Amino acid sequence: MTEHTERDGDYEHHGGFPVYAADPDNGGPHFGRLVEALRTVQDLAVSTAPPPEVIAQAAEQAEALAALLAPYTAPEGHYPAGRSVGLPGRGSLLMLPWTVEKFDRTGVRSTGVFRRYHMGGNGAAHGGVLPLLFDDLFGMITHAAGRPISRTGYLHVNYRKITPLETPLVVEGRVDRVDGRKTFVSARLTEPDGTLLADAEALMIVLLPGQP
Repeated sequence: MTEHTERDGDYEHHGGFPVYAADPDNGGPHFGRLVEALRTVQDLAVSTAPPPEVIAQAAEQAEALAALLAPYTAPEGHYPAGRSVGLPGRGSLLMLPWTVEKFDRTGVRSTGVFRRYHMGGNGAAHGGVLPLLFDDLFGMITHAAGRPISRTGYLHVNYRKITPLETPLVVEGRVDRVDGRKTFVSARLTEPDGTLLADAEALMIVLLPGQP
């Protein structure tokens, strides 16, 4: 996700951001496996009702895992999470585990499902995870279009239909227009047959030099 057909003349300007590079190894041979296991634990943590003794055992194992990983805390931009572009959600537990299928100056398309962890109620995805999906997509769209590092100025989501869980979905968006430091973007979340579930528009603003 680093090649661009067309680049803004200030593309390499990153405001106050460090310059991130994709991890070509995607965290090594076992990182994707770790992330998927942790995602499954997230799903189970919000959808199971084990007895107290099982909860106690799970808590001990979770605490042991935290203790195992804690000594390896690294500075921002130096860990594989968020930089493993070959993994769903770029290997970040925060990002939705979707897979990018198109990434170029004309737009970005990603496919995936909302899991049990993302449930809001009555079998539907939580309304709060849709802005996260769109916001992450808009960041990728501006990057794919060759625009410098930008922050979200506003994000507006229209909820058109209940968004289901465990159902393959498609989200796709593009740059609509550029005005100086402003990049206006839009996107649609649909079922594979094109049924519209939600759409969004946003303003992405290029950072000034040194701006966090």
